[in-house]
Amino acid sequence: MNATARAVRFDEYGDRSVLYVADVPVPEPAEGEVVVAVRAAGINPGEASIRSGALRDVFPGPLPSGQGSDLAGVVTAVGPGAGEFAPGDEVLGFSLRRSSHATHVAVPVAQLVPKPEGMDWSAAGALYVIGCTAYAAVRAVDPRPGETVAVSAAAGGVGSVVVQLLAARGVNVLAIASAGNADWLAALGTTPVPYGEGLRERLVEAAPKGVDAFIDLFGPEYLDLAVDLGVPPDRIETIISFARARELGAKAEGSDGASTKEVLAEMAGRVAAGEIEIPVAGTYPLDRVADAFAELERRHTHGKIVLIP
Repeated sequence: MNATARAVRFDEYGDRSVLYVADVPVPEPAEGEVVVAVRAAGINPGEASIRSGALRDVFPGPLPSGQGSDLAGVVTAVGPGAGEFAPGDEVLGFSLRRSSHATHVAVPVAQLVPKPEGMDWSAAGALYVIGCTAYAAVRAVDPRPGETVAVSAAAGGVGSVVVQLLAARGVNVLAIASAGNADWLAALGTTPVPYGEGLRERLVEAAPKGVDAFIDLFGPEYLDLAVDLGVPPDRIETIISFARARELGAKAEGSDGASTKEVLAEMAGRVAAGEIEIPVAGTYPLDRVADAFAELERRHTHGKIVLIP
């Protein structure tokens, strides 16, 4: 009898009620692939948008569909040409097949790096999307020591890594988030700035010499705010407001340009060394995937939500 795995599926676009967990065959590794028994897999807002159908024109795919890109786990089988890993190796990385929300997944070795010894499984399984996206966003605005950079949604998954990368470069970080996150953001070496009415005035007060760059992680209104603050368009970056970025001539560099083994290994090493914290807002078993997305979609989580298959 063939071994059985379990995987999140949806047969039609819709709200989180369309998600279910199915019994599926354990995958066989193809050329250049390994099979990973997943220990942790982060969830991301983009996955909710794909499942709802909001991105069907941008990311088309067959239905029924799997879900998930972030993953960390243990190699259980090795395909031809994948000899850099062996059964028992602990790895982290990503799937581009919407398949990581499962107990087992086949992954090309080009999308995996060794998990540093002692690195927390939840942090490892949550690293890819936020780590590589944050790396790309910071690189896009090319911050220099002593400059001031504002970041919207600074306490979210990507934002929490962005502000840490900026602070490590000696940047004055204006971390826009709810007032409840102020103490945590201040402890990371940033200047917390509560969002809401009067935000522009608070930013001007916090940076009387001006804002040099702006990283938007929330919505197009922040691109308009950046322009209003006098930030040059080539130093405005967004990971979400693509249409408005095109209109303004701003940048919109996501994780694609930073989805390399080198970047992933660098970010994993920095997390393992304690240089970057990956905050985990909550963990859920695979059977409660809908509950995990319910928490995510409230848009007030402090860090990442992770499935533990």
